[in-house]
Amino acid sequence: MTPAHVLILLGVGGGAGFASGLLGVGGGVIMVPVSYWVVLSMGIADHTALLIAFGTSLLVILPTAMSGTWRHNKKDAVHWKTALILGPCALLGALIGAALAARLPVGVLKTGFGALILAVALWMGLGLLPRLTKEEQEPREHRLLVAACGIPIGMVTGLTGLGGGVLIVPMLVLALRFPMHIAIGTSVASIMFAGLGGIAGYIVNGLGGPGLLPYSLGYVNLLPVGLCLVVASIPMAQLGASAAHALPAKRLRYILIAFLVYTGLRMLGLF
Repeated sequence: MTPAHVLILLGVGGGAGFASGLLGVGGGVIMVPVSYWVVLSMGIADHTALLIAFGTSLLVILPTAMSGTWRHNKKDAVHWKTALILGPCALLGALIGAALAARLPVGVLKTGFGALILAVALWMGLGLLPRLTKEEQEPREHRLLVAACGIPIGMVTGLTGLGGGVLIVPMLVLALRFPMHIAIGTSVASIMFAGLGGIAGYIVNGLGGPGLLPYSLGYVNLLPVGLCLVVASIPMAQLGASAAHALPAKRLRYILIAFLVYTGLRMLGLF
């Protein structure tokens, strides 16, 4: 790994951490493509490099989400009743998704997920957005709905190396009428569980695999990719979480929509 690679990974880790704290997303959409390029440039086979990018992204997402959750919890912005149902269900789904990721065509997964993200952005931006302006409303509790959504969201986490926040936050806002700040905090808390399941899945499914990087557990690389990303992401998650509570909720909503559009287009290969 060259010094340029190290600087790139540090910058990407910082950006991903800030996005995690600010928007309630795991930051994998930033980390996965860049870490994939770096690992590929180190002579690793294409498919293996992509799986390493997925698994290592989830490794970084876990402490980043823990850091962001701590900050959001201090602001009383985590609805723990929902997070403790959604999170374990997402963990189970992530285990399944990681197992499938090693067997399904990655191009198909990217296309389907990108289309889904764009649909969610369109729904929020053109359909229900004007109705979601009251931040004083109480979140609705619906355990069965939360559990039912948790497993497929977790599968997306395992299949793509993303934390799942790009799906969790819209679900909480649109289906359960969560205020945006509470939705973001609850999403970050739930991502901790989903990330843990995905990490376990990529470790188990990658053990003994050919052409892995040194210092790896299955498809999860600890050094140097994982370390470079996590060192920068944790402190930046704190800054992102603080910024989330300093911005008006309506503005946060527009930032989320823009982020979803970018994510969807990137997954479709338009960048």
